[in-house]
Parts: sequence; C-alpha cells; structure tokens
Amino acid sequence: MAEIHLTGRPASPGLAIGAVTVLTAAVAKRTPTGDPAQEAVVLKAAIEGATTEIAELVGAVDGDVADILQFQVAMLEDDALAEGAYDAISAGVAADHAWRSALDAEISGYRSAEDEYFRARAADMVDIRDRVLARLSGVDTVAKITGGSIVACDDISPSIFLAADWTRGGAITLGAGSPSSHVAMLARARGVPMVVGLGPLSWNGPPPALALVDGDAGTVIFDPEPGTQRLFEHRMAVANAARAAADVGRTEPACTADGRRIAVLINIAAPEDLAGLDPAICDGIGLVRTEFLFETSHGLPDEDTQYAVYRRILEWAKARPVTIRTLDAGGDKPIAGLTAEGESNPFLGLRGIRLSLARPEVFRVQLRALLRAAVHGPLKIMLPMIAIPSEFDRAAVMLDTEFSALRAQGIACARPPLGIMVEVPAAALRAEYFGAAFYSIGSNDLTQYTMAAARDVGAVADLNDTGDPAVLALIARTVEVGRKRGVEVSLCGDAAADTHLTTALLATGLTNLSVSPIAVARLKTAIAGIRS
Repeated sequence: MAEIHLTGRPASPGLAIGAVTVLTAAVAKRTPTGDPAQEAVVLKAAIEGATTEIAELVGAVDGDVADILQFQVAMLEDDALAEGAYDAISAGVAADHAWRSALDAEISGYRSAEDEYFRARAADMVDIRDRVLARLSGVDTVAKITGGSIVACDDISPSIFLAADWTRGGAITLGAGSPSSHVAMLARARGVPMVVGLGPLSWNGPPPALALVDGDAGTVIFDPEPGTQRLFEHRMAVANAARAAADVGRTEPACTADGRRIAVLINIAAPEDLAGLDPAICDGIGLVRTEFLFETSHGLPDEDTQYAVYRRILEWAKARPVTIRTLDAGGDKPIAGLTAEGESNPFLGLRGIRLSLARPEVFRVQLRALLRAAVHGPLKIMLPMIAIPSEFDRAAVMLDTEFSALRAQGIACARPPLGIMVEVPAAALRAEYFGAAFYSIGSNDLTQYTMAAARDVGAVADLNDTGDPAVLALIARTVEVGRKRGVEVSLCGDAAADTHLTTALLATGLTNLSVSPIAVARLKTAIAGIRS
C-alpha cells in the first residue's frame, strides 16, 4: 500500500511512530431479551456503570477537564436524560436502540443551539451516548488504546484520553478537532503529540498499520515506505537527544542568546502536580488554579482545608514566589451550588471575580485562608476576569478587611500583593487605571475575547491565534504599562508554552513566562536561541 501523506494543524508538539489504532463509535451488537422490564434493567445498569467510570476519572484531573467530566456525570444522573429511552423500551424497543435514538435527539438539539456554550457540550453528549452503548454491547473502546498507539479518529473525548495509558508513548491524529480544545490542552500537558484537522480519515481497504506523526509541523504519514520511516526515526533520535540535553539544563536559569534573563515559572492545578518535581527547575509558580478545591470537596471547602493546601504549595516552592489565583468558576467551569444556572452566554456572564464578589461569603473564606498561608512564603494573590477598576478595588477592600480581622483575632497572617489577570481586552486597554501590584496575562481568554473565536471550536480555530497582531498589541501595551508603573508583568496562558510564539512574546517586552512543568525544558531551550 502506498504511503499516505496528510497535513492538518499542530495541536501538541513532538514526534511519534507507532501502530495505528482506529477508534470508532461503539456499535451495540447484542441480542435483545425481548422483555421490556429486563431491557430497562440492562439500560439502567449500563448508565450506572458509565457514570461510575467517568466519576472515577474526576479526582485525577485538573480544573478544566474535571468540569467536563462532572458535566457528564450530572447528565447521566439526571433521570430526564433517559426518560425517552425508557418510554421506547416500554413500547418494545431494544435498550441499545432506544438509548441511541434518545441521545441522538439530545445531541441534535445541542448542536443546533444558538448559544455556543450548549453547542460545545454536544461533544460531551456524544461521549455519554457512546460510553453507555459500549457497556451495553461489551465493547471497551479505551482498551484498544494500547501503549504507544497512534490513535486515528474523527475526534476524541477527554474521558477516553484520560483513561488511556500514554506513559509508553503514542500520539493522536484527528480528522476534525481543534488545537485549542480541552483534549489538545491535555495532550500538551502530558507530552502526547497531536495533529488535528486532517480531514476524513477513510481508507480503501484495511486501515493503515503504522503512522509517523509530526506534532510540530502538523503532518501525518500513514503506512510509510521503509526509506521514509528510516528518515523519520533519525529525526526522532535527534529530537530525543535534544530533549535530553534540554532536560539536563532545565534547572539552569533561562537567558536569551544575548544574555537577557527570562523568568520561567510553572502553572499547576493541584498540589499533586508538584509530586517528584525539583523546585530548582523554575523561578516560582506563576499560576495555581484553586478550582480543584471546590470541585473535589464535598461542598465548599472551609478555611482550614484551603489554608493547608496553600501552605503545602508555598513550602514546596522553597521561598520562590507563588501566585495563587482566586476561584475562577463560571463560563465552561460550572460548580454545583455556586455558579449560576441557565445563563444565555456563560462566557460573558457571572464568572471569575464577578462570581466571587456576588458570593462574598465564599470569597471571604478563600481570602482568609490565603492571608494565613502568606506567612509561609512569598505569596501573591491574583484576581481572574477583571474588567473594570472597581472590581479590583472592591476585592482589595475585602482583603484588607479580612486581614484586619485576622490580626484582631491574634491569628498569624500577612497581607500579600494583590494583582490581576489581564484576560479581558478592557483590562489590557486600561491597565494603568488598576492599582494592581502585578499583571498576569491570561492568553487563552485574552485571545478568545479579542478575536471573538472560541478556543474549542474547530471551525474558528485558525482565528484563535495569540500570535495575531491585535492580541500581541494588547500584550505589549500591558507590558509597557507595567514598565511605567514599575510592576511585574507575566504571561501564564497556553501561548507561553508555544515555542513558535516565544520570539514574538519576548519582543513585546515580557520577561516572565509561566508554563506547565512538562514544557519548562523546551521553553528554556527556545529562549536560549533568541537574540533580543
């Protein structure tokens, strides 16, 4: 069979070679019992099994992905979802056909919704449908993804990605998908090469047996000729040697070719992300996402629970600065019992600092825990989704009030610097009007809001580009305001780890970049090759 060359969009860097695993939706091949009551029991067991399967993944993932999985669990636990299927079963339809029909109707409704939030949830509904069908038919889709597999399919859900073992290599090649999707973010964090937007993955005859994946260039070669494979293997050996050399130097300071010092910090979603990491690899922690505390706890976390976690992170950093972001819930990160339900446009609704100010009883608990933790290291507090100065001012007053209250109670505490995330264009355009002690640019949302292009919608993925001159201009403006005010400016979004953007980002004047731990060595190597 002649080798097949396909070009898509790079979603996660790296090179991979391996056997191809073609994922297809689970097709129920089962013999109906013929008894409606028994068919209902079978469907109920399949739904409960799928719910347990997904719920077990929630505790092992970070904030964004945990939200997706929790949405799926909530949908499966909602009796209304399966109501139509049970009605069809009572009329004599087999459980698998009844479930597929009911879920296909739901999926169609989500896909045709006017609101982008609900259209984006269509992929979750497909995942829910196929997981239950898999349990009904005894098909284990995840079991097919063996270590080192090159997965080929139209799209892949976060739950399937998380359930697979990527420790032995492998890669993902998608006919559709987006470089800004949640799965792409997961792939980058886990070091799994990924290419999306390849077009229909269909073959005349048997599917390919082997694939070469270039996650840097966005290319895939299926069934390569021996000569092509040898050249690719040589490239991989060179790349692996370069990565090993970079890993050796990852504890060294990051400097450009002409000696400009760049601070490289890390982003974490939970203390578990620090396990086995040497603090010497970084200049500190540029972003701690605190959403994990609210997702994994039974109810809202109390002050002592939060304090213990923040203290643990500060002690790991060994006197390096740690920036902890206050709760960034809402939008695509709902939290049961806290975020608003039924918003017509959650991304422009009550999220981030807006939610914290609307729920002061929750916000004050977090502020008190942070104030207490600040005695254990150089803590900085960061406010998400700030748009106007009065939001910062109100939060600052609340912080000062809780600081005074703790001191009056004789509780050890310290008042950390209070800064803002610059992820709303309005904040970038008026940065000088905020009394922030520092600015941290959230490139994901800043790009999304500037370009009016959702980061997880494949059809507009090309527009969602941090390298666009408009986005870079907002970053440069924020850096210039920080320079004039004498305050630090950093960038903690996905763009910081994209080495194709490193030159452009440093050209804006940035000297602080924060990335996932796995990206530290690669970023330091890229910085070393840049001449200011």
